Amino acid sequence: MKIPFFSWFFLIPICSLFVNFPVFVVSGQCRGDQRSYLLDMKKNLFFDTTGSTKLVHWNESTDCCSWEGVTCNGGLVVGLNLASESISDGLDNSSSLFRLQYLQNLNLADNLLFDSPIPPEFGNLTNLRYLNLSYNLWGQIPIEISRLTRLVSLDLSSFNHERTLENPDLASLVHNLTRLTELYLDSVNISSQGNEWCQAISSSLPNLRVLSMSDCNLQGPPDSSLLKLQSLSIIHLNDNNFSAPVPEFFSYFRNLTSLSLSNCGLNGQFPKKIFQFPTLETIDLSYNELGGSLPEFHPNGSLQSLVLTNTTFSGTLPDSIGNLKRLSKIDLSGCKFSGSIPNFMVNLTQLVHLDLLLNSFTGSIPNSMANLTQLVHLDLSSNSFTGSILNSIANLVQLEDLHLSSNSFTGSMPNSMTNLTRLVLLRISSNSFNESIPNFMANLTQLLGYLDLSSNYLEGPIPTSIGKLQYLRNVYLSSNNFNGSFQLNVFQQCEILTELDLSDNSLLIEYNGTNFSLYPMESLRLASLKLKTFPSFLRNQSLNTLDLSSNQIHGEIPNWIWELGLFHLNLSYNYLEGPLLNISSLGVLDVRSNQFQGQLPIPSPSCLYLDLSWNNFSSAIPAGIGNSLSDTKFLSLSSNKLNGHIPEAICNATSLQILDLSNNSLSGTIPHCFIAMSETLKVLNLRRNNLTGKISDVFPSNCGLQALSLNGNLLEGMVPNSLANCTNLELLDIGNNRIQDEFPCHLKDISSLRILILRSNKFFGSVGCGGLNATWSILQIVDLASNNFSGKLSIKSFANSKAMIANNEVQSELNYLHSVASVITIGREYYERDYQYLDAIAIFIKGLNRELVKILTLFTSIDLSCNNLDGPIPEEIEVLKSLYVLN
Repeated sequence: MKIPFFSWFFLIPICSLFVNFPVFVVSGQCRGDQRSYLLDMKKNLFFDTTGSTKLVHWNESTDCCSWEGVTCNGGLVVGLNLASESISDGLDNSSSLFRLQYLQNLNLADNLLFDSPIPPEFGNLTNLRYLNLSYNLWGQIPIEISRLTRLVSLDLSSFNHERTLENPDLASLVHNLTRLTELYLDSVNISSQGNEWCQAISSSLPNLRVLSMSDCNLQGPPDSSLLKLQSLSIIHLNDNNFSAPVPEFFSYFRNLTSLSLSNCGLNGQFPKKIFQFPTLETIDLSYNELGGSLPEFHPNGSLQSLVLTNTTFSGTLPDSIGNLKRLSKIDLSGCKFSGSIPNFMVNLTQLVHLDLLLNSFTGSIPNSMANLTQLVHLDLSSNSFTGSILNSIANLVQLEDLHLSSNSFTGSMPNSMTNLTRLVLLRISSNSFNESIPNFMANLTQLLGYLDLSSNYLEGPIPTSIGKLQYLRNVYLSSNNFNGSFQLNVFQQCEILTELDLSDNSLLIEYNGTNFSLYPMESLRLASLKLKTFPSFLRNQSLNTLDLSSNQIHGEIPNWIWELGLFHLNLSYNYLEGPLLNISSLGVLDVRSNQFQGQLPIPSPSCLYLDLSWNNFSSAIPAGIGNSLSDTKFLSLSSNKLNGHIPEAICNATSLQILDLSNNSLSGTIPHCFIAMSETLKVLNLRRNNLTGKISDVFPSNCGLQALSLNGNLLEGMVPNSLANCTNLELLDIGNNRIQDEFPCHLKDISSLRILILRSNKFFGSVGCGGLNATWSILQIVDLASNNFSGKLSIKSFANSKAMIANNEVQSELNYLHSVASVITIGREYYERDYQYLDAIAIFIKGLNRELVKILTLFTSIDLSCNNLDGPIPEEIEVLKSLYVLN
């Protein structure tokens, strides 16, 4: 744990790290020369007087030893704490700071010296024991720092590698600093291999107790030479790139109190015995590919914080976790734990933070949860918990955040929850709660700011008393069975409400008064409510996001919609018509499945997401559209009546991740640049057009394509060799063209391939690539029908995949294949949302063409019909126990 360098003197009595630190008291009058140096330094410093708490009060009429931030001994200035003083300039080589030769403690952390290098003159303050220059003063760390041979604590941490350590390097810097017990170099760009930085530290700093070098561009695993530092108590090495298992020698640091290795590319099994160190207080292994299980914990352990977020730890929670009576934080989110919550957690009475999000826990919430009365944060979301929310949760009167979403909780919300008077955030979406919202909700807490009850079976009217929660900022009540009329006016008391989602209910939305407004509302979602017109009260809003999708709105979009200052507008699945020429400065526009016609509109340069699919646009794609798509990530013009050539100007959209022009009447060739831009492009869908020519053989070496669909065109030639560069490809659909080639064995190293469709082309030769192992180990849909393949068939050579062999009885989850970048993030400062794209393919079952839009990972199919294959049906086909369709 890194200890802030506020005033070291106040920390000494309680911090064992500084037992040898000499205590000075203010004594005697400040010497004249010392006072003069301080005043001259202040005079030349630029600082914001409104952000200063020390410098602004220095008064030359008072004793300088009484000034805030100044510590004296015998009239000499020995300590100077100017942290967070909003200093922005004036600290250079000539500063009088460097004339304070008796300084032993100097703290300049967290100021605003963003353009200033570290003056080499710091090396003249040779009496310094404690030096903190963190988070300002950028550039190369000067070699003169190495003169400070009396240093006990050195903090040179920075932001985002704004500070470097190259010349001198780490070894040169620390070589003479043999007394150091604490070294903080977080986010200093060191760029060193494990053996280099480890040996530099271990050979020079024998007394080191705190090592904090997070985000330093360290490469490769730490070297065993670190083991020389047996006094090490705190090791923080987050956000480096070790790409290795946790070194076994970490198990031998017997004085370890804090170990933080978050996001270091660590893999393999974590040594269990480290968890059992009697001195260990905090451990953070989050965001690594580390696996393992929790050990049996000894009685009276010191562990206070256990963070394993987004690792592959699994198994059940041992009953012995109840031995860790000092635990205040458990974060196991995004792991693979299972089983129930042990009743022995009743002993964890100091627990403040419990996060079990995204695991496979089962069972009901145990009664023992009632004893965790210090809990402030509780997240049980995305598990398989069942039963009702027990009244025992109502005893957790300190709770501020309660997350119970995406489980199988049932019943109603108990009235006893009214005891949770400190609750700020309540998320219980995606469960099976029924009945109505109890009126107690209005008395729940005056602090509640985030309320998510979406995706349940709640029914009846929404109680108007919800409007009494005046600090509500985000309200999500979508996808329930609420009915009756609802007056939006009830939210007028919620003066900071910014997001409201009432979508997917059976509500009749009402409002009173022509001047009705919900200012400062930013996001309003009223989708799937059977609205027939645009609500007129929207004229008075100043919205960022408006979602009126899946209603029954007819006619044209009124002009005042474009005057709302919207960033995100979703009008999809309505009956809107007419031309769509003015799309303002929208960043996200979704108007799919309407009846718009005429010319395609030109988006604004700020457009990030544009979906105009399933309308009646009938023009050519305007050549100028590409100049307006420089930041666009998602573009879908599919299922219209577009004609003409595809303009190469679309390739100016260099941020595109998903491009869908399918189901139109486009002609000409595929622009050469489309293939070349597949470094960033994840989905290219041109199916069902009239495109001709060959597929360009220019897929880049770092091709990022995940889905390529060219089905139903007039393409010729061969499968490009460079397509093998697209090593993340999941879907390849080039069926119903005129391609003449052999079976594409040059793609056999694309291990991610799930769907291969070559149907109705002119492929010839044998099927498969030979050998005993399957070419694609997770292939699930293969369509080679209506080609000229010949010879004997060996299923194993191409379709002996895990997806087809696995026994259905052991496949417990129904997951959909979103073969894309199925999720892309569109965001800016105050707006961020994920968008999904579902690939569609056509398969033939009993001669019928069926369109699959949602493709289950369980669905498997092989179609070899209408070829020239001979010989017997291979016996090995019987091992494909999960094969659903065979033609």
